[in-house]
Amino acid sequence: MRNSLIAMVIAAGVGLAGSAWAGPLLERSFRPLAGQGQVNLNQTYGGKVLLIVNTASKCGFTPQYEGLEALQQTLSPRGFAVLGFPSNDFKGQEPGTEAQIQEFCTLTYGVKFPMFEKVHVVGEEATPLYRDLTRATGVAPAWNFHKYLISRDGRVVAQFPSKVRPDDPELRAAIERELAAPVPRH
Repeated sequence: MRNSLIAMVIAAGVGLAGSAWAGPLLERSFRPLAGQGQVNLNQTYGGKVLLIVNTASKCGFTPQYEGLEALQQTLSPRGFAVLGFPSNDFKGQEPGTEAQIQEFCTLTYGVKFPMFEKVHVVGEEATPLYRDLTRATGVAPAWNFHKYLISRDGRVVAQFPSKVRPDDPELRAAIERELAAPVPRH
């Protein structure tokens, strides 16, 4: 009986392990951009509202870095974070090394939000995180700067195509709804 209750709780997406538990979507580790070691997304960002974005430095949408950083600065005190994942999947628009990407983002746009290792976001080589984001929404990134909104309990609650800018009222309203939702207790 106890084991079946635990299985039902896990299947329902309710965590048993501490307040940072945010479900299996975030139970992954990535290396910080041009950095060492691994960051477990669940341990570091579980319980926060997240905007996961595939980025590129040589794209028409690249100026969105500025708006993403503004969101991070404005909303991080309320439990929000932007997580950037550089990708070269679309027309080779992120060809640089991780050190070059980091330098560009920092010097050109003042990016301080967390950026992680360069990954694939579509196709057979897509990282499991992006396969799960695609599966949860039915929408794979069609280009750079596709955005997935993650609730405090680790569910994908919305996705926004590249053309939706960080200051778009619809995106901002969706983030505000998630920030206003009760913090899950586990």
